[in-house]
Amino acid sequence: MSTVTYREALRMALDDALRRDERVFLMGEDVGRYGGCYAVSLGLLEEFGPERVRDTPLSESGFVGAGIGAALGGMRPIVEIMTVNFSLLALDQIVNNAATLLYMSGGQFNVPLVIRMTTGAGRQLGAQHSHSLEGWYTHIPGIRILAPATLEDARGMLWPALCDPDPVLLFEHGALYNEQGELADDAGSVDLDAAVVRREGSDVTIVSYGGMLRVALGAADGLAEEGISAEVVDLRSLRPLDTATIVSSVVRTHRAVVVDEGWRTGSLSAEVSARIVEQAFYDLDAPVARVCTAEVPMPYAKHLEDEATPQVRDVVSAVHMLGA
Repeated sequence: MSTVTYREALRMALDDALRRDERVFLMGEDVGRYGGCYAVSLGLLEEFGPERVRDTPLSESGFVGAGIGAALGGMRPIVEIMTVNFSLLALDQIVNNAATLLYMSGGQFNVPLVIRMTTGAGRQLGAQHSHSLEGWYTHIPGIRILAPATLEDARGMLWPALCDPDPVLLFEHGALYNEQGELADDAGSVDLDAAVVRREGSDVTIVSYGGMLRVALGAADGLAEEGISAEVVDLRSLRPLDTATIVSSVVRTHRAVVVDEGWRTGSLSAEVSARIVEQAFYDLDAPVARVCTAEVPMPYAKHLEDEATPQVRDVVSAVHMLGA
């Protein structure tokens, strides 16, 4: 075991992918000489050279399009978009090209492209750089959506994502980069199709993903002190959703709280809630509860940002309201 940060686990994944396959290359703003806006790619330019670690102009539509073209040409590009809000500048490339080319070509052309981007609030970056738009992208057929919340997933999701013949969007929560813990020296690929029960419980299921997993686990710790046993499910893959694991947990606990940093209306939490009701309605002892971000532009002030985003106390309160 080694002690590493989430950032270092991501760098290990990049290093491993670049070593495994000469077709793999990384491209994006400041990924080379600067070492990445969040220092994830620090040192990779010196190790692999400018052909495989490519700094791009400030043009998301341009370099995401170049990544799509490279994937069509047989390469395995990893495209880094600095933050999720900048992905909106490449929305046409992602939604109308990467996601649809397999269908539009009659099954002739796959797009084996991985797009990494930082998501989430909690770092006082204001309304323009604090979005959680993963739920938007889960609406789109043709792409896989991943949200690594642990060191193991940060290390293990990239290679199987590159092996996927279809485009994959990988959302890294910005507040996790400095998170530190132990990671097995032989840590490798993880299952991209299955959600994971991070903590077993019997009284209520808390469903979450990404940066909100630590909030869910913190709530479970607090509830345990009150004698309430909470099971925590980490979605990991947001599209496709592992509905079976979610429903199986709810059938055991009979109550569910969905924690989602996205806005409530039309959110991923709404989809998860709907699936629970559709497939486990008669096992529920209370309505499904949701804890989401306030539907406002994200405040800059720290105390207001904390009020706007889901906190441990909000999840605990939601569980209490279910009568657990």
